[in-house]
Amino acid sequence: MATAIHDLNGSEKFDELVLDDDYRPSSDEEFMNVRQKAYFLNKLREWKESIVEESRATMAQLQVDSLREPDLADRASSETDWSLELRTRDRQRKLIGKIDAAIRRLYDDEYGYCEVTGDPISLPRLEARPIATMTLEAQEKHERTERVSRDDRTD
Repeated sequence: MATAIHDLNGSEKFDELVLDDDYRPSSDEEFMNVRQKAYFLNKLREWKESIVEESRATMAQLQVDSLREPDLADRASSETDWSLELRTRDRQRKLIGKIDAAIRRLYDDEYGYCEVTGDPISLPRLEARPIATMTLEAQEKHERTERVSRDDRTD
């Protein structure tokens, strides 16, 4: 059973709602109700925290392993590994920006709705990609358009 907290207007505040551990959004509910918003907010916050924690661990390891290998081949291998790791962290930094934007959309009551059509994004899509900003159909159309414009530039 979810525990509701209300604001001064009497409406439920999704960012303070405590959900049961087994709660999953369902198409049987009103789309983007308070429980669904709370669910996706928790999902986004946990995802962001795991990325930040991985980044902290990487930075700590980088400080410990300051490329002390005396052998040039070992050092080159380590530098390549760290280069890949740092590129991954950079991609994750950009992902954090997308997570933050999704959280802002939750507070602005725009989360879960396609930025192109305004239609609801399916719950399975949001479950798989909580930062989605378009319905699957709009995303596919966007990608086809991008591919065509990219092909036009290479001719």
